[in-house]
Amino acid sequence: MARKRTAQKLKDPSGFDHIEILGAREHNLKNINLTFPRNQLVVITGISGSGKSSLAFDTIYAEGQRRYMESFSAYARSFIGNLERPDVDKINGLSPVISIEQKTTSRNPRSTVGTVTEIYDFMRLLYARTAEAFSYETGEKMVRQSEDQIIDTILEKFKGQNITILSPVVKGRKGHYRELFVQIRKGGFTKARIDGKIEELKPKMQVDRFKIHDIEIVIDRLAVDSKDRFRIAQSINVALKDGKGVLMVMEEKGIVYHYSKFLMDPKSGLSYDEPAPNTFSFNSPYGACPTCNGLGQIEEITEDSVVPDKSLSISRGGILPLGAYRDIWIFKKVEAILKRYKMSLTTPIRKIPDEVMKVLFYGDDVPVAVPSVKYPGTDWNTKFEGIINFLQKQRDEGTEATRRWVGDFTLVKTCPECKGMRLKKESLHFRIDKKNIAELAEMNIDALNHWVSDLESRLSEKQNVIATEILKELRKRIGFLLDVGLNYLHLNRPLKTLSGGEAQRIRLATQIGTQLVGVLYILDEPSIGLHARDNVKLIKALKDLRDLGNTVIVVEHDKEMMMESDYIIDIGPGAGRHGGKIVALGTPKEFLKTDSATAKFLSGKDRILFSAERRKGNGEKLILKESTGNNLKR
Repeated sequence: MARKRTAQKLKDPSGFDHIEILGAREHNLKNINLTFPRNQLVVITGISGSGKSSLAFDTIYAEGQRRYMESFSAYARSFIGNLERPDVDKINGLSPVISIEQKTTSRNPRSTVGTVTEIYDFMRLLYARTAEAFSYETGEKMVRQSEDQIIDTILEKFKGQNITILSPVVKGRKGHYRELFVQIRKGGFTKARIDGKIEELKPKMQVDRFKIHDIEIVIDRLAVDSKDRFRIAQSINVALKDGKGVLMVMEEKGIVYHYSKFLMDPKSGLSYDEPAPNTFSFNSPYGACPTCNGLGQIEEITEDSVVPDKSLSISRGGILPLGAYRDIWIFKKVEAILKRYKMSLTTPIRKIPDEVMKVLFYGDDVPVAVPSVKYPGTDWNTKFEGIINFLQKQRDEGTEATRRWVGDFTLVKTCPECKGMRLKKESLHFRIDKKNIAELAEMNIDALNHWVSDLESRLSEKQNVIATEILKELRKRIGFLLDVGLNYLHLNRPLKTLSGGEAQRIRLATQIGTQLVGVLYILDEPSIGLHARDNVKLIKALKDLRDLGNTVIVVEHDKEMMMESDYIIDIGPGAGRHGGKIVALGTPKEFLKTDSATAKFLSGKDRILFSAERRKGNGEKLILKESTGNNLKR
């Protein structure tokens, strides 16, 4: 209660204590006049079709949006247009309005619970600043060293040995590199290590342009002694400059060691770019898996999707995209290919050898001789690109209708590169407490909250300095989701798979997190589908939103929500043209004393009578097997 009293002491910036609506006639509203308090939890109720949404969304919200648009300059409004004024004479005391409806669920496959609630954004920041990198080749921890640290390491490790300092300029790329060798010679260097062999640089020197090469400049060859620290430091400085922060040291036996100012695997020489928040974003090309572009799934046209029934022949529609036999060009090509292998269109597909089907699916370079109808006795020589190749081309370049047609033969599969984790392999090898960011996104909110709650105890002192403030924000946003009963969701759950009630509660949790004050929120039946336990959490979340200093209007039928509200407005008495009037209003105590049908049911004077008889079933059953959608366990 202390929070509520504090919120009510805040001076309302609008100067109004109430919202006053005069002459509302939108849809079936009967020219109603209405006054209700600001900074309260207000429930608008009534039977379906009575005019609740017409008042809340089509009048109050529409007028709030229109006023917001009118605050733009004339130049801006010329691009976005003007909203039509709702059919109402006047509304006083209206705050900026935010609508949280059930039908606002995003269909974008890139929108997830984590991205919408901003939890994933803070996790990306946490990983970019505190995660430890590991090599995806050897599993070794990646290290970064300053130039002075590299010098000290070389002086200590190779003391008394003869070494060669190398600067890598080409790694695993094709080309003749004639211009590069000229540039190296102009820099005053006489030797280079080419594909593991040190060679003298000569005029017009080049390598095989079609082979993959590794080229390093030989910067210096010397015996390591602490007296020569200045020379070693100069050589290392030049090597790091030409190698863009990377250098190599080769012993007399030919063993090579890698050093870098950036993240590097000391064994293999593999290096990563410095991590940034977008390194862990599947919506950014810097972090997304290159195979699935960050979707975690790929669409694939497979042989089984094109030929679902191998007992059929091609003439009877065994190849699904072709259908049954018709006198068209594609069938003549297929017939000519089969004739080459002494088969026909009536041969069942299961009896056609795999190598022949490969030609039909993917084509080959052998010309196909198709008999000419116009010139009997002659053949047209043409190439056959293959049915699957043709479908893939149409999917990539065809019209919208063609892509829909190809979609009938397309299967959605988990990306084989990232295994559905959406991120490139470098991003998946940054870890905190032995977990990468994708593993955290797979946790439900309860498990994630448990992991975050005591994370500081498992971090180093240096990591804690950076992570403390980020973890505070993370816990706060996770707490908002727990408050509205969404503890069972996980962060990478696509938003399009959520129910309307879940999407509403996610938006509600997000709005609580924004800590806005002086706003009018309108919600559309947020309690739909909720268990009684979760309904208690929802009501608490709405009260928290109110206690921040906001007005919360809820269109609702739920008894518990009405009794916990500050003010109730009942619209009716009937539906359609029989509704649109204010039947009763007041605080819950005042409302229960009215003659409203809703008040009678709330007070227990009226109750819903159920029939004692039930229709008997017919004995038939609907059987569902192996269901795996979202959290279903087969």
